[in-house]
Amino acid sequence: MDPDAEGRLLTRTLLVGVRLPGATGPAAVELDGPLVTWTGPADRAAGRPAERVEELHGTLLTSPFVDAHVHATASGLLLTGLDLTSCRSGPDVLDAVVAAPGGLVWGHGWEEDRWADPRLPGRAALDRASAGRPVYLSRIDVHSALVSTALVDRAPQAVGAPGWTAEGSLTADAHHHVRRAALAALPTAQRDAAQRSFLAHAAGRGIGEVHECAGPEISGEADLAALLAFDGVTGFWGEAVASPEEARELCARTGARGLAGDLFVDGSLGSRTAALHAPYRDAPECTGNRYLDDAALVRHVVACTRAGIPAGFHVIGDAAVESAVAAFEEAASRTSPDAVRAARHRLEHLEMVDPGQAARLASLGVVASVQPLFDAAWGGPDGMYAARLGEERALAMNPFAALHAAGVALAFGSDSPVTPVDPWATIRAATAHRTPGSSVDEATALAAHTGGRPVPVAGGAAGYALWDGDRCLRTVRAGRLLHQAM
Repeated sequence: MDPDAEGRLLTRTLLVGVRLPGATGPAAVELDGPLVTWTGPADRAAGRPAERVEELHGTLLTSPFVDAHVHATASGLLLTGLDLTSCRSGPDVLDAVVAAPGGLVWGHGWEEDRWADPRLPGRAALDRASAGRPVYLSRIDVHSALVSTALVDRAPQAVGAPGWTAEGSLTADAHHHVRRAALAALPTAQRDAAQRSFLAHAAGRGIGEVHECAGPEISGEADLAALLAFDGVTGFWGEAVASPEEARELCARTGARGLAGDLFVDGSLGSRTAALHAPYRDAPECTGNRYLDDAALVRHVVACTRAGIPAGFHVIGDAAVESAVAAFEEAASRTSPDAVRAARHRLEHLEMVDPGQAARLASLGVVASVQPLFDAAWGGPDGMYAARLGEERALAMNPFAALHAAGVALAFGSDSPVTPVDPWATIRAATAHRTPGSSVDEATALAAHTGGRPVPVAGGAAGYALWDGDRCLRTVRAGRLLHQAM
């Protein structure tokens, strides 16, 4: 996705003998610059006016994958910085901080639910391990973080804000304040290197387009502007508006396609900040957090609908989901159902949605941007969902089959760095859901992860990915070579 990484492919390239998903017999695909000019059976490819012919002998060819939800800078920092996903205790985290190079320590991926002893290191211990450096260590869900005193000193507004603790991890507004301070302390060169590293990593896994879910609580306008300079990045900006004029101005200023993505209605189940109707099983006094009230949700959807701009929200808990669904319905009554459908609004995660809500969303054309690897990581009778919610509520999580059956358009993503960019693992997770009856078939899953077009078609953009099993051999987007391993 780096415009300087590789040149364009030769014009009139003919790929012969490829396997296409769902097709019988070898096929051929012809590309001329940015367009697909012909597809058909391999035995009809002879005589096509190609300048270059590649015999690929049964190699699988798909459209390039689309990752519908990423955080590129944070994902790149995980690749180039402190990866805490293998830590199995608080002391492991401290050891990683001690070994980190000088300057700001940015780490990600601790998950205390997987530790034998779930106690987190305190702030004083982090201060000692870091020798007084600023430290930001996000939990696997990026809805809470361990931080050092040096970072808190850069974000004094975090002290006493919702989610603040003098020891332990920060959540809610306190977390948002320290995250902004950590991003502000990140050198521009390190940010740019992280973005390039992530986009190269994604292209190496067959990803031709990513949807960056940015916003003032997540990354910032400068971060998004730098990222949008790369090819294959679509930006969504998570900030609420109250008028069509404000919506248009904000999209123009940020370069975002829509005011959607991680506009937080609630938080996450892992950090117990997802908004629930009934309390958490393992925290009976807690029903999570709400960051936008119902009136703000309605204003935002109405404004974006009238501006013809996609709106959307981050929703996980059942209380948050119901508020978002009701907001779309109220917006339809204030504008029109056709106007709401035309805007192609979206919801991110949408984990605790019931069949009735799915039908209501389908009637208004709302897209479900979902992450099948969440179920692989936290589903099942002994997973984090069951620990937080109890088995009955956990079994209803991430109901991909019900959403598809209701007619909701599915868009698959990773939420990287929360789960890895791994499209075939995502397909397997969607087709082998840990709750019986919630899986979708492979054709549906592939369509959900390729923007609705699993294979290239004549007249479409010249994009494809070649595969040897899960290994990506080549990724091409609009005639540009993004990745080559053959």
